Amino acid sequence: MSAPQLLDVVALTDDLPSEGLRRGQVGTIVEIHDADVFEVEFSDNSGRTYALLPLRTEQLMILHHQPAQVS
Repeated sequence: MSAPQLLDVVALTDDLPSEGLRRGQVGTIVEIHDADVFEVEFSDNSGRTYALLPLRTEQLMILHHQPAQVS
């Protein structure tokens, strides 16, 4: 599994009721704080940000839009 990178599209793996977020919501990594903490922006279909918060690697799942290359 590769480490999350800047601009990766990710899904939340935990419910965060205090932030109004639930498991499965999709966001984009917009800043890397350190090897395990990433600033993730959650936006609606109109592009308006509704949450922006630091999350740990274990709270994120990288989403892939292309098939994995088989060697």
